[in-house]
Amino acid sequence: MIYIVISLAVLLVLLYFIITGQEVFGAEAKGKRLLRMQRSRYYKNKQFQNISNTPALAEGYSMPKVMFNFLFDKKDPHLKPLSKIPSIHTNLKSFSKDQDVFIWLGHSSYYIQSDGVSFLIDPVLSSYGSPFKFFNKAFPGADVFKPEDIPVIDYLVITHDHYDHLDYPTVKAIKNRVGKVILPLGVGAHLERWGYAPQQLIEEEWETEVDLKNNIKIIFTPARHFSGRKMRRNATLWTSYVLHTPTRKLFLGGDSGYDTHFKEIGKTYGPFDYAIIENGQYNEAWKYIHALPEDVVQASIDVKARNIIPVHSSKFALALHSWNEPLKKVTSLAENKNLSVVIPMIGQPVDLNTAEHHFEKWWEFE
Repeated sequence: MIYIVISLAVLLVLLYFIITGQEVFGAEAKGKRLLRMQRSRYYKNKQFQNISNTPALAEGYSMPKVMFNFLFDKKDPHLKPLSKIPSIHTNLKSFSKDQDVFIWLGHSSYYIQSDGVSFLIDPVLSSYGSPFKFFNKAFPGADVFKPEDIPVIDYLVITHDHYDHLDYPTVKAIKNRVGKVILPLGVGAHLERWGYAPQQLIEEEWETEVDLKNNIKIIFTPARHFSGRKMRRNATLWTSYVLHTPTRKLFLGGDSGYDTHFKEIGKTYGPFDYAIIENGQYNEAWKYIHALPEDVVQASIDVKARNIIPVHSSKFALALHSWNEPLKKVTSLAENKNLSVVIPMIGQPVDLNTAEHHFEKWWEFE
């Protein structure tokens, strides 16, 4: 009997390494890249750390309890949309270089063109947000953009290496249309395995400022989150960004729980014309790593944002709330504080030069 148990254990280990050895899982940092990571003041005990102590689960929650809730709690009937999400399949290749636009591509993926330079942030344009095609499928209507829709871009920007932000099929497919890649420490190992050249990568840590084209600069700023594509967590860094162009300032929030870093970013780099902040896939159990709607509003106030663009919703069901609850809550909370919330449909262009934005509440269609 003991030999059967040992044999099964060996087979399971072998199966794990065979599966995680596939390209989609990326690569571990080594050599000079690993040495750079180890020298970072945010890297301790063989992993990156948040500024504040950040437990995976909030007080009063345990992993068995969370898993039980996911498996056996009554599901919200609107966890997924009952019909196709409204969207517009805008031709991204049609914009002239003098147009300054933001286009949401669903979830946390978006395209920005400002001051003659193009940016593509966290593109997940396959029909699923996971390493496997059968898991975490996109909602109908939220997946209208495909890798072939992406024009030649100056900068691909990655906030961290989770599958719903760093999508192997998309990043691999657009490789020949990408100039440079901006990404946090350690994540470059994945892209090099996928065929990107080391000289393409701008791979830095928090508080690093980089000069880009056309007098634009980008600053790597903190976020409160975690990383990992396999069992090991925090082997690569996660980040937010400040994008400062000659005509505007944008805060690219990435995934983050609420913390003091928002106020520090606002104090150092604000005010911002637009704050693009995660709002969705939240739960009280993991509020330290994913912002609740009230946190989104407070974070926007902290960074001194004139306009809030909430993302991280309306494409995948990664939490137990209804698919459109994040948008309902953030708009209601923001209205109570007289804040401007900009929520276009997926694919609907936002003119970054417009002082006031008016969009229909498309998420209330059902």
